[in-house]
Amino acid sequence: MIANEMNRATNLMTANDRHSLQLAYERVLRLIDLTVEVNRHRSLRRELLRWRDLVAALYLEPNPEVGAHRAALRCLLQLSPAGAAQIPYILDQN
Repeated sequence: MIANEMNRATNLMTANDRHSLQLAYERVLRLIDLTVEVNRHRSLRRELLRWRDLVAALYLEPNPEVGAHRAALRCLLQLSPAGAAQIPYILDQN
């Protein structure tokens, strides 16, 4: 779900819809918070919280760069083998 919302935000970046992009980042941050709350794996929680800092920086940026956004999405996908397998389909399509 988090990656879906980040992918949605990617499309909003190309549409130059700043308000919708902010809302997408807010949803991503909330999904991360919920995931951290219920996850029992300490190491995954720690990595998610580190990754959350990347998204928070994008959220605060007046004009986030597409490259930084895509790098954050790539980092998220690399947290699981199933997500990493999706990288060519999600990030290498453009």
